[in-house]
Amino acid sequence: MSEETGKRRLGRGLAALIGEIDRPAEQQAPKARADGVVPIEMVVANPRNPRRTFGENDLTDLAQSIREHGVVQPVIVRPGRMDGTYEIIAGERRWRAAQRAGITQLPVLIREVDDRVALELAIVENVQRADLNPVEEAMGYQQLIDEHSYTQADLGQVIGKSRSHVANTLRLLKLPTIIQDMLTSGTLSAGHARTLVTAADPSGLAKRIVEEGLSVRQAEALAQAPKTETPAQTRANDNAKDADTLALEKLLSDQTGLRVTILHKEKGGEIKIAYRSLDQLDELCRRLQA
Repeated sequence: MSEETGKRRLGRGLAALIGEIDRPAEQQAPKARADGVVPIEMVVANPRNPRRTFGENDLTDLAQSIREHGVVQPVIVRPGRMDGTYEIIAGERRWRAAQRAGITQLPVLIREVDDRVALELAIVENVQRADLNPVEEAMGYQQLIDEHSYTQADLGQVIGKSRSHVANTLRLLKLPTIIQDMLTSGTLSAGHARTLVTAADPSGLAKRIVEEGLSVRQAEALAQAPKTETPAQTRANDNAKDADTLALEKLLSDQTGLRVTILHKEKGGEIKIAYRSLDQLDELCRRLQA
């Protein structure tokens, strides 16, 4: 079976591998049957888990629930190193809360999977339950791209999201660290942050969004405004170009539906494509991949 075929099949079979995990109580399916129980000290965290933050209040509440009802859903693990430990694939929050609750034996589902599948399972479980903040989600996607040669289309299929969702999420990693910190803390929403990717001063605009309580649409309008070229600048640039260059610019603009600018340099040159929204950028990417 090819790696590509394996990715497609895994995308359809992830629910079966994960089981119905950590749903709200009112929606909860019958609890998954554990493969067994292991001493909790023999279960270790996965250092590659995309989830990095665990809310203190959430852990306290879950620990209290575990004291009263036990661990309702098993933790998914895989055999670890030669020391007999098990590495968590999905369920680190339950494991942490169980430790707080003083649980000594942990119910587990044991899966023999490689690093790639383990990372997929961890990402899918967290994304489906909205446990990852936008930066953690983006970093998880980037891990699969860097370490396992995924395309954005592969990711969308495996995690059950659209390619545009994957692309928009990955763009958040281009933002300054200060804005990523605001996303992690919840000070800034992912929708607001996506408007900052093309802003001239993303940090300044992020501060203004928070202080003034701007909507996503207002933020998008402010992000686009500084990038417009005045008519005088456009005419000056066009007058300096030869007819062949202008004709080629028009051809490319007609093909993409966006303004294309060709700049010649002493050696080589560059092509600039201006877009006014992320939807236009997504459409351009779709055309280039067709």
